[in-house]
Amino acid sequence: MAQSERTTLDLITIGRSSIDLYGSQTGGRLEDMGSFAKYVGGSPTNTAIGASRLGLKTGLITRVGGDHMGRFIREELARDGVDVRGVKTDPERLTALVILGIRDPDTFPLIFYRENCADMALDESDIDEAYIKSAAAVLVNGTHLSKPNVFAASSKAIDIAKANGRKVVFDVDYRPVLWGLEARDMGENRFVASEHVTTQLQSILPKCDLIIGTAEEIHILGGSTDTITALRAIRDKSAALIILKLGPQGCAAFAGVIPKAVEQGEIVSGFPVEVFNVLGAGDAFMAGFLRGWLRGESVARCCTLGNASGAIVVSRHGCAPAMPTWEEMQYFLALEQRPKRLREDKHLEHLHWVGCRRGDYPELTVLAIDHRTQFETLARSCGADQSRIEQFKSLAVRATHKLAKGDARFGVLLDGRHGMRALEAAADLPYWIGRPIELPQSCPIEFDAELNDVGAEIASWPLNHTVKALFLYHPDDPVDLRERQERQALRLFDACRATRHELLVEIIASKNGAVDSKTAARAIQRFYDLGIFPDWWKLEPAADAETWANIERVIVSNDPHCRGVVLLGLSSPLDELVQSFAPAARVDLVKGFAVGRTIFNDAASRWFKGEIDDEQAVEALSSNLGQLVEAWRRARKARTR
Repeated sequence: MAQSERTTLDLITIGRSSIDLYGSQTGGRLEDMGSFAKYVGGSPTNTAIGASRLGLKTGLITRVGGDHMGRFIREELARDGVDVRGVKTDPERLTALVILGIRDPDTFPLIFYRENCADMALDESDIDEAYIKSAAAVLVNGTHLSKPNVFAASSKAIDIAKANGRKVVFDVDYRPVLWGLEARDMGENRFVASEHVTTQLQSILPKCDLIIGTAEEIHILGGSTDTITALRAIRDKSAALIILKLGPQGCAAFAGVIPKAVEQGEIVSGFPVEVFNVLGAGDAFMAGFLRGWLRGESVARCCTLGNASGAIVVSRHGCAPAMPTWEEMQYFLALEQRPKRLREDKHLEHLHWVGCRRGDYPELTVLAIDHRTQFETLARSCGADQSRIEQFKSLAVRATHKLAKGDARFGVLLDGRHGMRALEAAADLPYWIGRPIELPQSCPIEFDAELNDVGAEIASWPLNHTVKALFLYHPDDPVDLRERQERQALRLFDACRATRHELLVEIIASKNGAVDSKTAARAIQRFYDLGIFPDWWKLEPAADAETWANIERVIVSNDPHCRGVVLLGLSSPLDELVQSFAPAARVDLVKGFAVGRTIFNDAASRWFKGEIDDEQAVEALSSNLGQLVEAWRRARKARTR
């Protein structure tokens, strides 16, 4: 179906939005799970995110609470490109919550906390005619037909869509517990026969253009546990294209008269993959199918996209966060040989990672104030108490904010040893935050973590903290030293991916040996050869174009999705550092700098000695940082290739 010229969105989904708390432990009872991962949830919300990642312009109509979780849902939707104009904040109700675990591939203990929650309070007043008309299609959801107010809201949206030539998609989405047909601890049960539910669901069928459901959902919609009988009952009330999801076997499409057997429908095979858990499979299938259907693809192609999207999601933990991007989908479909255990395909997982990262950074200028031993030494030399280090780092955050004024191109590097209060203050600001994990000056690198448990340490950090690791690393280091460093780098990379933190790798080679135009590129290539793909690189300045050409070639050829490079300062005088900007600014991959002592050393020394007060320190830091930012932007503007 081609999108109308009058529309600005491909799809608006309507209905459930919640917080999903997924048990981090698998293979046991919900009672025995000790920690949980927080994701966006709710079938229409998952589908909106999934379809957006696949390239459709999507919007969502729902309600969230005026609480932290409601803000989280809104922020996550925006990060994934979902239009949030239809997401209303309900000041009287909390955001819905779901707690669930993964027992085995097919079993998931599931508890819905939905009484008097925001999304189930949706009503007709939340449906804006102009907004519905802005989309080529609307998707309604079976759960949002279970109460009079949400039924009225969905019906109004359907009527507006049909009156304006838009398509109506129906996701049966049957959860018996949400219709009051099961005990509250039986949220995973998928089918309970109910004449009332069947009647309610069937009432919208004449206005549907596409109906998608599992066998159990088709059974409740058609009022029979015989699939063909149920399909024929649906066809009696609707001319819609009906898609029957068949799990790992794929799906069956029925465009006209229902045949005598399911096998006589248009069967499109699924993809054999190891199922981690089936949660989210249906939402992913819907997103994939609609990517094709709303772009006018054949039914077979739409089914293939749906099956592929579902196969990818069942191999991962979570629903919305597991949704593939279009680049992932294309890569998956192009594979001639797919591993049954998809998580073993490192490239697929990397494509997913880079496609779902937070934010975009065409420029990044960072005040690096994560130094620990250097500050301790400086404070002692100035006769200052060590406790004052923490105060100064908080002033540095103030200085950054004074200059940046909310500009997300700025950032700070802060440590947890002396900078915890500063990190806490930065949490409410829109700036990039980096945080060191290495034990200062360690070579081979050791981690500044309790019991050297880097994974446990990083897991305690907020997700918007980028992990920074400094490697004093030269590609010609003695083999034993190099291998010890590389083993640590692998541990760190795996930990960051497991905890969902971005990674910045800083390499300083000049302290370990002589460097030439190929040294940095060789070091970077070695990390890639090991399977380490940092989100950021922090590198020494280089005066010659050849060095930067080698660096750029290695990064782009190995990871074209790398966020980029920031320059380190090595305590260089300000004028020398500014001079080093010119050759770096000619390289698109270099996004800015992360500089510390050049900016803060003099101001910190004077402040520790009591020669300047807090406000003067803030002004000095802000001024020094501002000079570097302006110098970088001048160099960027003046570059020639």
